[in-house]
Amino acid sequence: MIILVTGTDTEVGKTVTTAALAVRAVASGSLAVVKPAQTGVGPDEPGDLDDIHRLTGLTKLHEGVRLRDPLAPTTAAQREGVTLPPVAVHAKAIDELARTNDTVLVEGAGGILVGLDAEGNNLADLAGHLTTPFGFVVVARAGLGTLNHSGLTVEALRSRGLPIEGLVIGSLPAELDLAEECNLVDLPAVTGVPVIGRIPAGAGSLDQEAFKAAVPSWFG
Repeated sequence: MIILVTGTDTEVGKTVTTAALAVRAVASGSLAVVKPAQTGVGPDEPGDLDDIHRLTGLTKLHEGVRLRDPLAPTTAAQREGVTLPPVAVHAKAIDELARTNDTVLVEGAGGILVGLDAEGNNLADLAGHLTTPFGFVVVARAGLGTLNHSGLTVEALRSRGLPIEGLVIGSLPAELDLAEECNLVDLPAVTGVPVIGRIPAGAGSLDQEAFKAAVPSWFG
């Protein structure tokens, strides 16, 4: 099974959510994690997969392209003079990993329509090239604006006939304001997709032992 993790926007908690999903998945089988395009980091700087390793201890981590500027991969690649591989090439590599692992987690870049190659193809287009069963997990904000952003993301996936496993709140405050409290009820009603996880704010700063111990309580 391949799980593609996308967000309703940037900085919504995709990496911490991917780490949490990895802890759940590795408990029942072998696992690989893929980041097709990492932007905003230099050659020797830690990226998202380093955060996942720090939180989970997992080592089967595969980074595709690394780009310096904190921009969409297509834009960052143009500025750097880098030719991005087509999404079909990423899909083939992910399918190959799925043959030797029970689960492959794929963390996208930004939102679902952010371009991943020179043609502007995105994570939804990448999914269209997969031959292994897959589903999307959508990471959303907790507060104001999330109903619209989540609804648009779900609509974009459904319009392409792509399966959605559920929504995850990527950073849930310890004390909810009125909008955040209402959104927990309204998100599944508006999108038609269940909220399958709630990651507490600050989870990414936990040490590995505490993170892994807490993960089961965030899903259910």
